[in-house]
Amino acid sequence: MDHMDRCNTILEKIAEQPVFDVNDVREWLNSGDRIASDCIKWLIDHNQIELCEDESGDAKYISKEAAINNDSKAERPSKQTINVVNVGYNQTGHSTHTNELGMREMQQRAYEKRTSQRLLIKAPPASGKSRALMFLALDKLHNQGVKKVIIAVPERSIGASFRDEDLTKYGYYWDWRIAQYNNLCNDDGLDDKSKVGAFMKFMDSDDDILLCTHATLRFACEYIPVEKFQDCLLAIDEFHHASTSENSVLGSVLHNIMQETNAHIIAMTGTYFRGDSVAILTPEDEATFDKVTYTYYEQLNGYTYLRTLGIGYHFYTGHYLDDGALAEVLDTHKKTIIHIPNVQSNAAGNINKHQQVDEIYSVIGEWKRKDKDTCIDFIETEDGRMLKVANLVEDDPRHREPLRKYISDVARNNIDGLDIIVALGMAKEGFDWPFCEHALTIGYRGSFTEVVQIIGRCTRDSYNKTHAQFTNLIVKPAGTQSDVTIAVNNMLKAITVSLLMEQVLAPEFKFTPTPREPREAKPGEIFIKGLKVPKSERGKQILQTDLEDLVAKTLQDERIERAGANNIAGPYLRQVQTDIIRKNYPGLEDDDIEAIRQNVAVKMAMTTAKIVSEKDDRIGQNNQFVILANRFVKIDELDMNLIDSVNPFHHAFEILSKKMDGQTFKLIQDVIKSDNVNFTDDDALALVPKIQEFVDEHGGKYPSPHSNDSNERLLASAQAYLTRRIYENSKLNPENP
Repeated sequence: MDHMDRCNTILEKIAEQPVFDVNDVREWLNSGDRIASDCIKWLIDHNQIELCEDESGDAKYISKEAAINNDSKAERPSKQTINVVNVGYNQTGHSTHTNELGMREMQQRAYEKRTSQRLLIKAPPASGKSRALMFLALDKLHNQGVKKVIIAVPERSIGASFRDEDLTKYGYYWDWRIAQYNNLCNDDGLDDKSKVGAFMKFMDSDDDILLCTHATLRFACEYIPVEKFQDCLLAIDEFHHASTSENSVLGSVLHNIMQETNAHIIAMTGTYFRGDSVAILTPEDEATFDKVTYTYYEQLNGYTYLRTLGIGYHFYTGHYLDDGALAEVLDTHKKTIIHIPNVQSNAAGNINKHQQVDEIYSVIGEWKRKDKDTCIDFIETEDGRMLKVANLVEDDPRHREPLRKYISDVARNNIDGLDIIVALGMAKEGFDWPFCEHALTIGYRGSFTEVVQIIGRCTRDSYNKTHAQFTNLIVKPAGTQSDVTIAVNNMLKAITVSLLMEQVLAPEFKFTPTPREPREAKPGEIFIKGLKVPKSERGKQILQTDLEDLVAKTLQDERIERAGANNIAGPYLRQVQTDIIRKNYPGLEDDDIEAIRQNVAVKMAMTTAKIVSEKDDRIGQNNQFVILANRFVKIDELDMNLIDSVNPFHHAFEILSKKMDGQTFKLIQDVIKSDNVNFTDDDALALVPKIQEFVDEHGGKYPSPHSNDSNERLLASAQAYLTRRIYENSKLNPENP
C-alpha cells in the first residue's frame, strides 16, 4: 500500500467516523506511528482534516467536511433540519475590498469592459451589480458619446438600489444622481402604465438618466419610436425576465432596439436560468455581447464575515401551521425572511394568505400594535422580546408603500430596524436586507431561478452572521399512496434544486482534453482523458453559452432524478443525457452531441471536486490530485469512464439515509423502486451490451427485477421492455418477427 492508497483508506474511514485520533489511523492502516503521523500531516496540509478536541480535552482530528457541517448544524434553527448542501468559505475579504476608485472586485472586472457596446454581466446577489452599472453608465455618458441612460428593474422596490450615491467620496470621477421626477420607481401612487407619459417626456428632454420598471419600459415602447433609443444606454437589471419567446414583450423590445439602433446594452442577472427554459437571447444576438462573469464561489469565498452556507430541508406532517412544524424551524432570535406558499398550492392547505400571516404571527408571539407611519407590526415573544415584523403579503398600497420605504430607508441600514419579514411574491430578487440570516421557504418551489433569488437574500455579508441558512419546509411522505407519491416527487425535485445550487456555489474549473504534447495545466484547468470537443461552430457555441442550462435541464429530467435516486449511473445515464441534448438541438451531428454530453457529465460530476498539490522533492515538480467522491485521484488519471460512473445524486441521498428517520426513508425508497423507468427504444438498446456483460459474468443468469442491486434491476427492466417490444413488433409484422 503506497502513500496515496493509505490516504484514500483514511478518507473512506472518516466518511463513517469523522472524529478520530492517531490510534484509529494506525488500526485502519495496520501501521506504526510514523506512517500514521505522516498521513495525518499530509491530510491536514491538503485541507482534508483539522485538529479538534473531544469533550475530555484530548487532541483529535475531524474531517473538513464534518467540521463545516458542525458549524452549519450549530446554526440550524432545528436539529431535524437536514442540510443536503454545506459549503465553507475562506473569508478572504477579496470580494468586499475596494480599489482606489471605490470599486469592489466584481465591479472592477465589469469596468474593464466599459467600452463594450453590449455587455452581459452575470454575478450573484450582493456582488454590487447596481453600483457597477453606475460606474459604467457614468463613463458612457462622459466619455463614450452616450446621451441618455435608461435603467429598467423588475419591480419598484429594486429601484432603491439605484438611489443617489456620492461616488466621488470613494475615489470615482463623478457622483450618481437621478432627478426625482425621472425616478419612476418612486412612491407617487401611479401604476407602471401611468408612468409612460413621464418616460416619453424624458426621451424628449435634456435629462440624462431615467429609472423605471420593466413594465413601464414595455408600455412606453408601444408609443416611442425605436429610433428614439439612438445614442442611448439601455440597462436591464434581472435580465432573466427577458426571453426569445413570442410572449415575452421585454425580449421583443430588446431585440428591436438591438437590430435598429446603435444603442448600448447592459444586461445584468444573478442567474442565467429561466424557469420556463426559454432562451433569453438568440445565439446570434448573444454572440454580440461581451460577457463578465463573477461566480457565487468568488463572491462568498471573498466575504469578510460569512464562513458557512447551509441548504436544507425540514419535513413535517399535516399542515405546516399545525403540530409545531413552523415553530420547530423558526428561530425568532435570527433575522428571518419567511416565504409562505401560494394559496393554490398543496402546502397552503386552502388557507388564504392573510390567515397564514395571522397564524405565523401567533407562532412568533402576541401581536401588540401596528405602527401607523411605517406599517411595521410589533409582536412580543414568550420571553418578553419585542420584535419588529414586516408583512409583505398584504398588497394594499396604503400598507405596502410605507412599509417598503421603511425597509429601504431604515431596516437595510439599521440592524435593530427589523427582525422578521413574511412575504409571498416579494423579498426575492434584488431585495436588500443584508442582516438576514435565515431564508425559510414553505412548500416546494419548482423554479430554480426563484430558489437562487431567495437564497441570495440571506447570503449578503454582514457583521451579524458567520452562517447563512436556507431551509425549505416540505411535507413528509404520508397518507394515501397518491399522497406519498406526490410528496416523494416534490422531495426529489427539491433535492434536484439543491444540486443545481451546488453547481452554482462550486468553484469554476476549465475542463480540457488531455493534450497530445505534454504541457502544464493553466490555473483552474483540469485535463480529462477521452474528453471530446465539438467540431462544428454551432457545437462550440452551445458549449460556450448553454452548458449551465443543459446541466439544469439534465438534472431536472425525471429519468435522471429516478436513476440517481436508485443509484444508477453508467450507460443508462449516458443515453438519457444524449437524448436530452438531441431533443434540445435537433440536427446536431452525433460527434458534437457526444462532446457536449461529456462536458455536461464532467460539470455535474466535478461540482464538489477539489484540486490539491504535493511537492515531489525527488523530481522537483508538483503532483496534483483531485478529490472526487471522497477519494484522491491523480489528476493525470482522470478519464471519462471515471466521470461517467459518478452518480450526481449519491451524496444527497447518502445524507438523507443517515439523517432522516428510517421509516420515512424506507417509504421514499419503496416509492422510488416501485416506479418503473420510462424507457424509450434507444434507452433500452443502449443497455444491451451491459445486459450481455451481466449474463456472461453470471454464468448465463439474466438480471433479476427483484435484486437488491439497483443496476441489476435496471438491466432487468430494460430486458423486459425489449422483450415486450419484440413481441409487439412481431404481432404487427408477422412476416418479419
